[in-house]
Amino acid sequence: MAHQDVATRVAGIVEGIVAPLGMELVDVEYKREGRQMVLRLFLDREGGITLDDCAEVSRELSEILDVEDFIGDRYTLEVSSPGLNRPLRKESDYDRFRGRLVKIRTFELLADEAGNRRKTFLGDLEGLHDGVVVIRLREGQMARIPLEKIAKANLEFEL
Repeated sequence: MAHQDVATRVAGIVEGIVAPLGMELVDVEYKREGRQMVLRLFLDREGGITLDDCAEVSRELSEILDVEDFIGDRYTLEVSSPGLNRPLRKESDYDRFRGRLVKIRTFELLADEAGNRRKTFLGDLEGLHDGVVVIRLREGQMARIPLEKIAKANLEFEL
């Protein structure tokens, strides 16, 4: 089974485990690291997750994966929090984290409202409107970035 297919199938299983616990699945990675495959889950919830939360999800998922047995490779399962620089993956993330500092990288050069062309945008998230992410850049001007142009978006930690 292809790596992306494994990640997609695992995501479906994990959603069923974490939703009743008030958690959300932020991301699933299934990739080779060195000579070993790693299945890595990132979970979050309002107020953060604990080590016990990670252990509980890991136990439940391990039991299901042992029964379903669709991953052909040997792998290591890791369950953790996305950390301070949490990725923004879902449309709802752009509303949930309104007002927070974000860094957005685009696939191509885009202009902000001052006409500056760039691929990296750093500023305060204003939200998502009709498929366009709006941020107030650190320099003061606004930028409007269509979701389909975003390669990567993360919360940024402020001191």
